[in-house]
Amino acid sequence: MSVLGALKLVATKRPSQMTAVQVRRNKICRRLHEQIMLARAQKDGKKFAATKFRTTTDAETGERKSVEVTKFIKPWWFTIENGKTAIAVRYGARVLELAKGKFAVEIASTSDIVSTLEIIKNAVESGELDAQLEAAAVKLRSGFKK
Repeated sequence: MSVLGALKLVATKRPSQMTAVQVRRNKICRRLHEQIMLARAQKDGKKFAATKFRTTTDAETGERKSVEVTKFIKPWWFTIENGKTAIAVRYGARVLELAKGKFAVEIASTSDIVSTLEIIKNAVESGELDAQLEAAAVKLRSGFKK
């Protein structure tokens, strides 16, 4: 028996590009991961610094190079009037409407921030917020039209 005989072989190719739905899910999942890391760092009393690459041009030589810089991450959670904490999920600069007229998730204490963000991330990955992401993306794109 050959070694490849033990595997299930299929006639398919890797997709050349992702669907728009998957791109939106990946974008918000990256942001949710940053928020989870920020919440964990604050819970442990540490600092979290996410990084990104920025292309700069050297003034003397004119050479372009990528430089890793830290980026500021604003927490999505805040304290509401009854003393509890709320989390508003953002897509770009817009707050997602999670249900009709509801824009935030209320939690009892700040110790529940990480678990709530992980639940939201699982909901995004399973496709439960696709309609809200589509609506936010349409509003975001409409701001770029002349």
